[in-house]
Amino acid sequence: MNKLMKVISLAATIVVAGMSFVGCSKGSESITFFNYGENIDRETLDQFEKEYGIKVKMGTFDDMDTMYLKMSDSSVKYDVILVSDALMPKMINEGLLQELNKSNIPNIAQMDEEYLNLEMDPENKYSVPYMFGTIGIIYDKNVVTEEVDSWDIMWNEKYKDKVFMFDTYRDTMGAALKKLGYSINSEDPKELEEAQKILIEQRKLVDPQYGVDNGTSMIATGETALNMIWSGEGLNLQDEHPNLVYTIPKEGVNFWMDSLCIPKNAKNVEGAEKFINFVSGKESALRIADEIGYTTPNKEARLEQPEHVRNNPNAYMPKEVMALSELYRPLSLDVKRMYDRLWTEVKVSH
Repeated sequence: MNKLMKVISLAATIVVAGMSFVGCSKGSESITFFNYGENIDRETLDQFEKEYGIKVKMGTFDDMDTMYLKMSDSSVKYDVILVSDALMPKMINEGLLQELNKSNIPNIAQMDEEYLNLEMDPENKYSVPYMFGTIGIIYDKNVVTEEVDSWDIMWNEKYKDKVFMFDTYRDTMGAALKKLGYSINSEDPKELEEAQKILIEQRKLVDPQYGVDNGTSMIATGETALNMIWSGEGLNLQDEHPNLVYTIPKEGVNFWMDSLCIPKNAKNVEGAEKFINFVSGKESALRIADEIGYTTPNKEARLEQPEHVRNNPNAYMPKEVMALSELYRPLSLDVKRMYDRLWTEVKVSH
């Protein structure tokens, strides 16, 4: 995932071996935190360090595959890592994560049950939910005049040259599969070929622009009018630009969950448990959600959010939409190759 984080600039950053480490001041005890981007606020780190006397050394990565490769190397040691739903089962099965002692993480009780016991970690033996979101649509209501409630709008030739799609086979093939009424985790060759067919048709109808992070600036400046987008970016843009609206298509979307875990080879397990419990508490969860723009699984923190946030159905989905939305499941190597081949053929089709 490549998500634009709305964060406070973190001070005292030192670049070592291609990674950014934050908060590397001297102290008798420390933990290392491997985080996706700097998706935590400085105040939370400061308060944790002050309360527990434990320094947080934070390394950052830009994509989950990078994190997985590093954690697969037994010589690389972190105490807390952020893990995506798609990688969770793989890392559990490969013995890269350790079971949590939940008696030392009581704040897990503050999590909404809707975001616990998901298929990636059925009993939350290895993970505590940190943040979640969706991949939906943001549109410019000054340009798009009809109702935007379906993936179908991304195929409307009225908006030729104004559509933006992710340049990632899992996400864009997933949108096509949802439009067709199939699972985003489909492994059926016929369903995947149907998805490919309509994506090739989309190229002829609207000639979409492909990318990831660049879509955020493109819709903000009017270069595009309909974008596939991560919910955090979409909701932040909606707050900043009155003409932009983020919405979740009725066919369902990719619902993702990033969670905090302790690696099998962690050096400071006790400190890691304290850190996970601290950032999972109401005050920290509320502050983090406000800073990074994504939705919090902490039900007590949600109650403290402004009404337009906590009751926004495009942030916290109604149960009927949640039922149609799916976590990504890991794909076998053969299925990944099939997705990649079909997506490559879409890209060269026009």
